[in-house]
Amino acid sequence: MTAPLARRVAGAPISWGVCEVPGWGHQLEPELVLRQMREAGLAATEFGPDGFLPDAPHDKAAVLAAHGLRAVGQFVPVVLHDPGHDPLPEVRAAVAGLVAAGAGTVVLAAATGADGYDTRPELDAAGWSVLLANLDRVSAVAAAGGLVATLHPHVGTMIESGEETQRVLDGSGIGLCLDTGHLLIGGGDPVAVAARSPERVAHVHLKDVRADLAAQVRAGRSPYAEAVAKGMYVPLGAGDVDVAAIVGSLEAAGYDGWYVLEQDTVLTGPPAGGSGPLDDVRASAAHLLSLGGGTEEG
Repeated sequence: MTAPLARRVAGAPISWGVCEVPGWGHQLEPELVLRQMREAGLAATEFGPDGFLPDAPHDKAAVLAAHGLRAVGQFVPVVLHDPGHDPLPEVRAAVAGLVAAGAGTVVLAAATGADGYDTRPELDAAGWSVLLANLDRVSAVAAAGGLVATLHPHVGTMIESGEETQRVLDGSGIGLCLDTGHLLIGGGDPVAVAARSPERVAHVHLKDVRADLAAQVRAGRSPYAEAVAKGMYVPLGAGDVDVAAIVGSLEAAGYDGWYVLEQDTVLTGPPAGGSGPLDDVRASAAHLLSLGGGTEEG
């Protein structure tokens, strides 16, 4: 039986500006971020970048438990297209940590090998062949550990557009992390993906974005990080993503996974007044729960 929607709402440190990209912005302390996650009514969280939580998996889980949060998964950018690079050691390390912390999902991004998300090379036929084969290898490693591997289309990675996402779905058996913001920014249609292929969606990063700024990124007129700093991501219901249609399609198809609220944010300093991102996350949680008729109790 599918758990109530309110028990499947998770957070991510990026909503508080905590990001793995060097020079991204002001980085808040874990104590503040995790406390505010619970204040927002969230039930769980992804790990965030290396260094945000303790390195030892059991210590990660203990810190989260002390704040009343469960571990959901981990965003793992890894090079998948290079025939000279074996991604499995990195994935095995992530899987071991996730299993020890009681999480269930590996969220892969097809990294370019460079820092940041402002530019990326194009894949040739050989690169595609390597990438798709590696996705199935990674899926097998995750499954052997009792986890689900998902591929996260992400701006500035080797898989960002709707066409590239469909090629992954057609050419591999990996689950999809449906990131509603990144897919739209990359020129895809998250509403159509949720309607056509709900059975492939194993994890959801629920975002809303401003279409005008997304179009600037897509056209190359604005670097990704600059658009984020301008407020490209907004609370659910305040942007141009049809969140209600996406959630409706997934729930109708029996999706029983997590909805991870992500509003990518760049902070220039500590939030004014002590709340900052908390207000936006509360607004997003309230909007999502209004669609499912739930409450905010996690």
